[in-house]
Amino acid sequence: MYHHSSGTAQSPAGSAGLLAERPADSIEYQRCGWCGTAMYQRLLCPVCQGSDLRTERSEGIGTVRHSTTVHRNSPAARNVSLVELAEGFVVRGRVMGPPIGIHSGDRVRLSTAKDPVRGEPVFQLLDESCRAWT
Repeated sequence: MYHHSSGTAQSPAGSAGLLAERPADSIEYQRCGWCGTAMYQRLLCPVCQGSDLRTERSEGIGTVRHSTTVHRNSPAARNVSLVELAEGFVVRGRVMGPPIGIHSGDRVRLSTAKDPVRGEPVFQLLDESCRAWT
């Protein structure tokens, strides 16, 4: 809710406590109450178009499904990855590490729920030390 006289955003009563309890290393997603589909930041279920979406918290463990290197709008090359989390939804984010060293099938863990610059989740590789570089 926005209060015009002070120019600052104010939250409704009771919502400040919910934000304080949320751990920094988790990501929230929705699950459809009708068909059980998990999704990230949607208004309606993409399967049944239901609006009964419950908010749940993910553990942040997933697998890279696709990764690409982007060279625009940044001083250095960065990666953009699609990560499928264990709960069954896909999220776009960034995986820390050299862009050439990130491959489909790599296991990742959520490092930060929001990148301060781009506002997307940031992941780190789980099996980096055990994997042979190709």
